[in-house]
Amino acid sequence: MTILMTVLGVVVFAIGLLFSIAWHELGHLSTAKLFGIRVPQYMVGFGPTLWSRHKGETEYGIKAIPMGGYIRMIGMFPPGDDGKVTARSTSPWRSMIEDARSAAFEELKPGDETRLFYTRKPWKRVIVMFAGPFMNLILAVAIFLSVMMTFGINTQTTTVGKVSDCVIQQSENRDTCKPTDQAAPAKAAGLKAGDKIVAFNGDRTEDWATLQKHIRETVGPATITVERAGQQLELKANLIENQVSKIDGEGGSIEGQYVVAGFLGFSPASGIVEQSFGQSVDRMGDMMQTGVESLIALPSKVPDLWDAAFGDGERKQDSPMGVVGAARVSGDIVNLDIPPENQVAMFLFLVAGFNLSLFLFNMLPLLPLDGGHIAGAMWESVRRHLARLFRRPDPGPFDVAKLMPVAYVVAGVFVCFTLLVLVADVVNPVRIS
Repeated sequence: MTILMTVLGVVVFAIGLLFSIAWHELGHLSTAKLFGIRVPQYMVGFGPTLWSRHKGETEYGIKAIPMGGYIRMIGMFPPGDDGKVTARSTSPWRSMIEDARSAAFEELKPGDETRLFYTRKPWKRVIVMFAGPFMNLILAVAIFLSVMMTFGINTQTTTVGKVSDCVIQQSENRDTCKPTDQAAPAKAAGLKAGDKIVAFNGDRTEDWATLQKHIRETVGPATITVERAGQQLELKANLIENQVSKIDGEGGSIEGQYVVAGFLGFSPASGIVEQSFGQSVDRMGDMMQTGVESLIALPSKVPDLWDAAFGDGERKQDSPMGVVGAARVSGDIVNLDIPPENQVAMFLFLVAGFNLSLFLFNMLPLLPLDGGHIAGAMWESVRRHLARLFRRPDPGPFDVAKLMPVAYVVAGVFVCFTLLVLVADVVNPVRIS
């Protein structure tokens, strides 16, 4: 039964992956057609074609390997300086450029001269290339906001989970009290597990971050209003200074960093809490920032990935994860002993996170990514504006094809990194519980 449920989770993720890819390519397709660019192919996946159908001038299809997708637009690169697109060369680097240029015109038909990608204004090309990643961003935001505002997310609450018996500095990393330890202020005040703290010194506390801030800013007497068994009680506590973990501004602790602050002495309970629109937007901003930081940190993760894949290294929870790893996590979600609605929420968050990663990754200003084509169009616009400003001849389209050798190097690096992540996902996968 476990194997069957795991397979079901993988299949569900594969469907979500295919939809995300198709949604991305739909952004490119719709804007290309809007600007009159001919698009011979719209394909989801790579490799052999499993199914295809022609509608109008475009072939729509699904291929065997669901690792990406593409649309084929006519005239992605301009002709060479000599106006030709099929000139040959013995230089391997030059051959890369000419092969890319030839592929951009291989399906050229009479009348296509006015429907080439490179002939469109730079701002139109930017829109066409940005539309794909932007569709992924739209999908990610829609899923994140929907789940957070309707279902909620697992977060620390103002309900008391556990009351400390004594005062222990958090850097000591111990749970047992010594005879010489002072009693915790929360225990002395009569705070109990299950109490919901609704106010601190008369100020309402709707969330854990606010309550935590009040506690840390207070040393000395304080009034704590709690809900217990349907009744409100006022407890008197005498907070003391203690060494506690430094927080990140959202109520989370920063590992290994400590500060001296007011101390009450209890652990908050966690629960599924619906978020307001404002809270959801704030969390989306945090996710975007974390995503950017993770993308920048990818090169530094390679040694740990290598150790996890080919050595005895531990696979860290924030380790980069590929499609195979995400599919395994999807299978793990289906097997978790949690309510079905929690499983659905976790799966939706997984798909949303994948789409957010697609957006950020594709915005890198490197060929063959969408961001590389965007950077090329923007540079062309700058060149042409400078030429007009200084009354110089129009430099013409920026020949992105000349960057194809760089694109091959970048693609090679991406392929190597993808294979490393694939091996790590197979032999030492990220697990959830």
